[in-house]
Amino acid sequence: MRPEEGSGSVLVVGALGALVAVLAGALVLAGAVRDVHRARGAADLAALAAARPLVVGGAPDCGVAAEVAGANGAVLERCSVLADGSVVVEVVVRRSGAVRWPGVPDDAVSRARAGLEAVGPGP
Repeated sequence: MRPEEGSGSVLVVGALGALVAVLAGALVLAGAVRDVHRARGAADLAALAAARPLVVGGAPDCGVAAEVAGANGAVLERCSVLADGSVVVEVVVRRSGAVRWPGVPDDAVSRARAGLEAVGPGP
């Protein structure tokens, strides 16, 4: 028996292990990016929903913002009205995967602002 016999199997197993580790990392990062985009979209929609009553002279509605955030897979953490009447919301999307990776946050947080544009005198 030659001493080199079976060494190819060890190399293949090592290469496959490295490939699995790289693919697992790529999947975790792809999930994190997906959750960040979901949080951004939910924050934008929640801010617009809260600011909708401003169009007809009403007050911002943070209850509707919470409903819209929830419908988009997020949780409304903060909803506040600024001095200019605009609304700022902050939503959180909890990471959906069971796998955690060092350096990748567990939650995706996003903020959005919506309100009426101040219209001044024309040029």
